[in-house]
Amino acid sequence: MAVGVFDSGLGGLTVLAAAQARLPEVDFVYYGDTAHAPYGVREPADIEQLTRAGVSALWDSGCDLVVLACNTASAVALRKIQEAGVPQGKRVLGVFVPMIEALTERNWGDNSPPREVDVKHVALFATPATVSSRAFQRELAFRAIGVDVEAQACGGLVDAMEEGDMILAEALVRSHVDALKRKMPNPQAAILGCTHYPLLEDVFRDALGPEVKVLSQPQIVAASLADYLERHPDLVGAGAPSYLTTGDPRRVSDRATQFLRRHIAFEAA
Repeated sequence: MAVGVFDSGLGGLTVLAAAQARLPEVDFVYYGDTAHAPYGVREPADIEQLTRAGVSALWDSGCDLVVLACNTASAVALRKIQEAGVPQGKRVLGVFVPMIEALTERNWGDNSPPREVDVKHVALFATPATVSSRAFQRELAFRAIGVDVEAQACGGLVDAMEEGDMILAEALVRSHVDALKRKMPNPQAAILGCTHYPLLEDVFRDALGPEVKVLSQPQIVAASLADYLERHPDLVGAGAPSYLTTGDPRRVSDRATQFLRRHIAFEAA
């Protein structure tokens, strides 16, 4: 069986690439719901329905474990999917918790009460839907106290990146960082809370300044996934790696190749 990686579009490819480098023996099936991207401007009920459909498709493809490599889906739909119950032998995980564990320096499975941490002022850059959900703040509260989080909804950024307009995307990053700094002039750390954003990590770092610690998801999530699979080896087996999309496979393949700078061939989901 392969491990499924779900995203609303192409951003999850950043997590997938890091996971493939970290876990070369594991086969992955990537599912991009490109026909309905971006999720970040959709209503919660719509996001939940689309995420459920994508996760179910990956389960039907033989993936016993599915990673929601989409912060919006993780923020809005993950808890509801888990609370509703998943089929026996299936698992679905999100990308928020590994980031918060890295921020708070708490190990996986540390269920001790929330405590004070060194970082007190955190900037969160994410989609409008992720910001509205307050899921990051909720998960953080389980692990840390006394942390001030200022969230910046980065409207238009995913759209520009999905269209391949990186000049516009870079301008939007600087605009959103400026808006965040007007609310929180001196953040100690910044969370790039969308899997598209690592492709512009250097732009975020430059705009934020060298004194801000920037946490980006691909390597952090890949390390967390490796740890999880080490403790759950039953979820890994032989599978057929593939890339699926609900959009136009040729167009999505071209965009994905541009994203990762290596040829990727998508098939219709």
